[in-house]
Amino acid sequence: MTADSLSLTTPQAQRILRLYHLYRLSIGVLLVLLISSSLDAELLELADIELFRIGCWLYLVFNILVVVLLERPSRQGQLFSLAMADTLMLAALFYAGGGAPSGIGNLIIASVAISNVLLRKRTGLLIAALSAIGIIYLTFYISYHKPSAANHFVQAGSLGALCFAAALLVQALARRLQLSEDIAERRAADVDNLEELNALILQRMRTGILVLDEDHKVLLANQSALNLLGHERLLGEIVDAYSPQLVERLAQWTTNPSMAPRSITTSAIGPVLRPGFIALARGSHRHTLVFLDDLSQISQQAQQLKLAALGRLTAGIAHEIRNPLGAISHAAQLLLESEELTAPDRRLSQIIHDQSRRMNLVIENVLQLSRRRQTEPHLLDLKGWIEDFVRNLRGDLMADQAVHLDIGPGVLSTQMDAEQLQQVMSNLVQNGLRYSGQLHEHAQVWLRLFQAPFSELPTLEVLDDGPGVAEEHLGKIFEPFFTTESKGTGLGLYLSRELCESNQASLNYTPREGGGSCMRITFAHPFKLS
Repeated sequence: MTADSLSLTTPQAQRILRLYHLYRLSIGVLLVLLISSSLDAELLELADIELFRIGCWLYLVFNILVVVLLERPSRQGQLFSLAMADTLMLAALFYAGGGAPSGIGNLIIASVAISNVLLRKRTGLLIAALSAIGIIYLTFYISYHKPSAANHFVQAGSLGALCFAAALLVQALARRLQLSEDIAERRAADVDNLEELNALILQRMRTGILVLDEDHKVLLANQSALNLLGHERLLGEIVDAYSPQLVERLAQWTTNPSMAPRSITTSAIGPVLRPGFIALARGSHRHTLVFLDDLSQISQQAQQLKLAALGRLTAGIAHEIRNPLGAISHAAQLLLESEELTAPDRRLSQIIHDQSRRMNLVIENVLQLSRRRQTEPHLLDLKGWIEDFVRNLRGDLMADQAVHLDIGPGVLSTQMDAEQLQQVMSNLVQNGLRYSGQLHEHAQVWLRLFQAPFSELPTLEVLDDGPGVAEEHLGKIFEPFFTTESKGTGLGLYLSRELCESNQASLNYTPREGGGSCMRITFAHPFKLS
């Protein structure tokens, strides 16, 4: 937009242009209808009737051509030329109609007013000035040839003054209107920005947010709600089929809002969720705002505090425990070396030695929790890293073990502590080989590195063809000290998940199609680690 005009590309300018075209066409049609009827000679005693007739037809034809050929002028020069041409043609009709008594001066004022909506400040005033000069000059010229027109100078002067008054008044009103529109646009932009910010905050919240209507149809769902409920899309769906427990808690809350809803689970391996409900009134419609809090994170934080306290306690008494434990283990080993030991006693000595070693391993793992070093993430090329990891791992495998590698296309890098990733992967691969060996003579593990299709995050899967995890154990495999083996400590998977989360990655278990297990690590975006 320039200082002297309104931008012709705005919808408001286009509406005014259409109004301007319609006004001129209407005037042209009315003038032609007027000259086509019987004119009152007394009213047009000063007029050149033939010239007036020709002028009316030319004015109508000119405006028809303008509408057809110049419906939407794109430059201000075209609009100024159109306003000048309109003023000149109306001035010619003013002269042909006999001056001020013809009433054409009023049409000139209306034309000046409309053109000043689009042509601001000096340009609009120039049109008003030319119109006023034309009215006064033509009145003087008519009075020079017809002395009886000398009485029209006051009326002509008034018409000229009204041209300036109309221009100034319309420009003032247009400025106020433009100012109001600018304020409205800024406020609309602010509202849009706030709405976008609110949507971004809503999507980034860890608390799941759902808005349901009376039929339990999902009107809004943020990304956390989709992740917690385990679905990629819920908008427009009926939530009953996706989470019957949530619908049941909603019905209980509707009956008794003062009662705290009980927690829900979406699957055997899914998180434990605590729902909350708030009624939303939208006129005659009743909506419900649903909050979903992940209790597993709270439980995990509590578990971390417990383990940290346990680690500090263990660190304090580790020396006192290890000395007698070492003596017991050493004595058992000496007994095993005795040739006079009977087979039953040798078996008992072996049990003492094995259990002593297991107790020592538990102490080491718990101590690791208390003295775990600070994470030092850096940009890591996962393709190169996993290739080196598999190459080194294959050198240590036994003859009946194998590790297969599959790397997909795309950007596969992340921010990760390579040493901690080495610890996690070693634990997951050894677990996979151990479980695969329980069902097969040749133990195998498959490593798949790819870019997740929806999140576009680097993902690494460790798959085996073992027995998998029993359904009753799915929710416990990442809990500390949980194990199904007599020789396990139950801290391997817990430590692996802790190391992943300290690098803003996530470790999850999913059953593998066709049998077996799949441990999936979803890494952080390489440029979004905070």
